[in-house]
Amino acid sequence: MYKTLIIDDEKAVHTVIRKLGKWQEIGLEEPRSAWNGSEGIAMMREIHPDIVFVDMNMPVMDGSSFLRKAAEEFPHVKLIVVSGYDDFRYAKTALQANALDYLLKPLAADELNKVLEHAVELLDKEHGAAGNVKNAEHSYTTDELPGAIKKYLDQNYMEEVTLDSLSGHFYFTKEYLSRLFKKEFSCGIYEYVLQVRMDRAKQLLEDPSIQIQQIAGQLGYNDSNYFSKAFRTYTGISPSDYRAAATSGKEIK
Repeated sequence: MYKTLIIDDEKAVHTVIRKLGKWQEIGLEEPRSAWNGSEGIAMMREIHPDIVFVDMNMPVMDGSSFLRKAAEEFPHVKLIVVSGYDDFRYAKTALQANALDYLLKPLAADELNKVLEHAVELLDKEHGAAGNVKNAEHSYTTDELPGAIKKYLDQNYMEEVTLDSLSGHFYFTKEYLSRLFKKEFSCGIYEYVLQVRMDRAKQLLEDPSIQIQQIAGQLGYNDSNYFSKAFRTYTGISPSDYRAAATSGKEIK
């Protein structure tokens, strides 16, 4: 998920932005807070946000000074100005800093989320393009990548699959991979791995010659008790009860 930051000296503005934004739905973390431009620059160096909201009229370092410094030091961050002033000078400064948009207070939910969605689209494209450059030997288009991830998971579900390992394999950011996979298959990567493991577990449990401990190992579980708990949580029945029902020919609900 992409990181966001709000820089404004008014607590009410932080509250409104948090309340109006569809953060999880859009694929964003809940925003962090800074209260002036100087503190905002320091926090950007610490957390490396992808999207930053900034007010123009703040103490210590005002919005204009912040935008100039942020644009120079963090050229890839999506800057969104939130201001109570419909002032051409402020708007000009925002444009010069390549700010994504200039929103006027009071904020409207649809306008805010439209800008956030646009920012995420741009970030996805940038991250995807960077991945294609790094992964020149095995380049994937946006249409091909979800299927390639699925194929990789189908073949490696018994390994410890993490978003970091997938990012290293495909040379795309983990945020980009997660978003693209979920959009294509309507489930998360970890959720899909669990589904593949449990479907395979059911197949193996139908063979009474294979011990449950062996099945756990084949599926990538070092602890058979943990496997049994995961299987029960997923299916509502224990592995031994599933095997008993499957081998007796009973219908398994």
